[in-house]
Amino acid sequence: MAVTAPGAPRIGVFGGAFDPPHEAHLALVNAALAQLDLVQLRIFPTGQAWHKQRGLSPAADRLAMCRLAFDGLPGAVVDDREILRAGPTYTLDTLRELQAENPAAQLLLIVGADQAESLPGWHGWAEIASMAIISVADRANSEGSASEGAAVLSGPFDPAMLAPLPPGARFEKLVLPPMDTSATDIRTRAARGDALDGLVPAAVAGYIDKHHLYRST
Repeated sequence: MAVTAPGAPRIGVFGGAFDPPHEAHLALVNAALAQLDLVQLRIFPTGQAWHKQRGLSPAADRLAMCRLAFDGLPGAVVDDREILRAGPTYTLDTLRELQAENPAAQLLLIVGADQAESLPGWHGWAEIASMAIISVADRANSEGSASEGAAVLSGPFDPAMLAPLPPGARFEKLVLPPMDTSATDIRTRAARGDALDGLVPAAVAGYIDKHHLYRST
């Protein structure tokens, strides 16, 4: 188990396909920076996603869009290591690397409520829970649900649903406003050539249009 001293610097870890990064992702990043007392929030576009049934857009495009979406936020850093890593992308490997690079830091793994509910199925779940505080993003109004690609889905999240928990597992709540933004919906709109105003940052919308992402031809 990673042991950190009281008052240790806190580093946030937020990973995802970001296909594309959208306004709900941006809201989550801003909320994490405002609420979690982080010295840094590292954002990881996934490489070869072992759990995704659909193919992802090229890694170079997803990385470029992440940099357009997040690089201007003080404290946020887009990290390309999962894209550069060979083989399937596992969060556990990323946490191990970050902890080795920052041995005095406390890591916080930031996930949506839907991801939190699936944590026991993650590779190395017990070690993940011992290394990092799990920060679960819950919507302020948790009624209903959103489709794949939203930053948060149904809630509120209750750690008791994961019982039995690994020894030492710790959770913190991250409060978000209600948002139903969906990457699936955005890709569908982009495929039709619809405007993406209000769904993705303007720079990301420009990138999608310039590179004809998500078009069938």
